[in-house]
Amino acid sequence: MNIEQNIKNSIALKVSSLGQEINLNDIVLERPKYEGQGDLSTNIAMKLAKVFHKAPVVLAKEIISDLNIEGVDKIEIAGPGFINFFISKNQITSLIKTIIEQGKNYGSTTLGKNEKVLLEYVSANPTGALHLGHARGAAIGDCLSRILKKAGYDVTREYYVNDAGSQVDNLGLSLKARYFQELGDNSLDVPENGYHGEDVINFAKILVEEGKDSYKNENLEFFKKRGVELALENIKKDLREFRVEFDVFTSEKAIRNQGKVEKVLEELKPYCYQEDGALFLKTTQDGDDKDRVIIKKDGSYTYLLPDIAYHKDKFDRGYQRLIDLFGADHHGYIARIKSSMKSLGENPDKLDIELVQMVRLFKDGKEYKMSKRTGNAISMKELCEEVGVDGVRFFFVSRASSQHLDFDIDLAKTMGTSNPVYYCQYANARLYTMLEIGQAQYGLNSQGNLLVEKSELDLIKKLSEFSEIINESALTLAPSKITIYVRELAAKINDFYTNCRVLDSTNVELSSQRLALCKASQIVLEEGLSLIGVSAPQHM
Repeated sequence: MNIEQNIKNSIALKVSSLGQEINLNDIVLERPKYEGQGDLSTNIAMKLAKVFHKAPVVLAKEIISDLNIEGVDKIEIAGPGFINFFISKNQITSLIKTIIEQGKNYGSTTLGKNEKVLLEYVSANPTGALHLGHARGAAIGDCLSRILKKAGYDVTREYYVNDAGSQVDNLGLSLKARYFQELGDNSLDVPENGYHGEDVINFAKILVEEGKDSYKNENLEFFKKRGVELALENIKKDLREFRVEFDVFTSEKAIRNQGKVEKVLEELKPYCYQEDGALFLKTTQDGDDKDRVIIKKDGSYTYLLPDIAYHKDKFDRGYQRLIDLFGADHHGYIARIKSSMKSLGENPDKLDIELVQMVRLFKDGKEYKMSKRTGNAISMKELCEEVGVDGVRFFFVSRASSQHLDFDIDLAKTMGTSNPVYYCQYANARLYTMLEIGQAQYGLNSQGNLLVEKSELDLIKKLSEFSEIINESALTLAPSKITIYVRELAAKINDFYTNCRVLDSTNVELSSQRLALCKASQIVLEEGLSLIGVSAPQHM
């Protein structure tokens, strides 16, 4: 049993003896911001004051009266009724052995209770290269999947392929025209609203390599299908290089072909009305700013209707919770899709839609928009080539997804401590170096009884927060909390290295205990970096 659980159980028993049963989840333990206020603190006396009809300070005194908790040296009351717990040094240092024994499993929690979660992110139209908005969504989505798994959720990562609709028609027409042009036939033009970029020209060259001129008699469906396949191949390749993988690729075209759009349309009819020849879905009843058209005057579907069918399909596949990561321009989408799920009999509270704000690049102090190579907006692949995958991923999740991100290319390429990526990776390499040099000579002693310096104990306390941070990140869907934690942990490691001589031939036992602390720190730092998809080099 960990110390937090021990404290909660002891408080619950004491409150029960005072005449009130309490759920353990109602006992919140926090880490005080300032030294001298203990290692853990709770406001439970303030929360229960009205129930007991007593002043919080009076109730707090009754709760801590004769309260003996293993691993706690001292309990104090502070302010209006906070109860502060001072953890014993032996309890603190015992964590070193736990971390070394558990290895990469340290920090894993059962928060999710194996709940089935479908996490959808990126889902870029298969018509071209991924841009920076897609890249940030990919980084956040992938990190979130890693964190949720670490917190005990059963996560499926899904990419929704928009392979139907007008954008795919234009892709097919563009590819067919480019294919003919590659064969020397300029009878077809790329549509004005088609795709004029280099990608489609390269796709046309692949078709010529595949079949020479044998595709000239193929219909538009062939070029649409091959265009989507080739674009998706490129997207998958770029995502793999960005360390992003998916378990499932679900096709919009397949959803349509299986009649699922017509099925949800039939179910939605009681919540629809006709106006000016179009069919509207009543979404204002659930907080949308206006009702939404799902069938246009010409009888064609709006983009919303197939998306409703797709989300219903997700629920039908047995997922207990759905999480979507969308671009910030989808803000109005949240109310309408939740309303449609409610109308279809699903619980809208089981659908979380997180918006990912855009990225602005800066170089030499100026905003940097256009690629010198293509003349277009810089792609995810180009940014990774210039900065490196580690830098892009770290910076993209360094702030909450709801916040805009200004990405300083010069900072991300700096080989110095001002660059947080370099700073964290260097801390990891420093730990590895000390372990390589010292482990064979001094060994690892996880007893910890000789670790008394403030920087040693502060580092161990920071290691003890790992599980809490994972749970917080999972509950709030905020990978940025892991990035913040990793930076803070690296700072504690560097303080420890600066203030404590790890390898000391005159004190072998202390060296072996400090090396054990290095090992525990390396395990947690490496796992923290892994959760955000950043490598942990052993040498730099």
